[in-house]
Amino acid sequence: MNLIKNTKVGIASFLKFIIIFAAIISPLSYAEESSFLLGNFVEIKILDKVSSKNELLKIKIGKNVKFKDISIKALKCKNSEFDDNPEITAYLQVKDLDNKSNDEVFVFNGWTFSSSPTINPFDHPVYDIWLTKCY
Repeated sequence: MNLIKNTKVGIASFLKFIIIFAAIISPLSYAEESSFLLGNFVEIKILDKVSSKNELLKIKIGKNVKFKDISIKALKCKNSEFDDNPEITAYLQVKDLDNKSNDEVFVFNGWTFSSSPTINPFDHPVYDIWLTKCY
C-alpha cells in the first residue's frame, strides 16, 4: 500500500515538473525565434578582382541572378534585432558558369555573415562577395 502511494506521489511530482519545465522553456524558444527577422531580399557587394570594380547586387530570396560568369541564388537571410551589434546572415549558392565540365557543382554553398565573412569564406579567383543587407 505504501509503495502504491509513493508511486502516485512520484508520478504527480514528475507531471508538475514537466508542466513547470514547459512553462519556462516555451517563452525562451519564442524569444530565440523572434531574435532574428527574416528578409525577402539580400543585398551583396561583388568585387571583380580583375577590373577592381565593385557592384551592388539586390537578390530576391529564391531567385537566381546571373552576374557576368557566375550565378548567385539566395535561399534565406536573417537580421538580428539588436541595434548595438547587428548580425546579418544569408544562405547563398554560387555557381561558376564558365566551368562547363562540372557545372552542377557550387563554387560556394553555405551561410555567409556580414560581420565575419572569413568564418565561411567565398573563394573564387575572379570575384569576392560580401553580404551587406537583408530586408
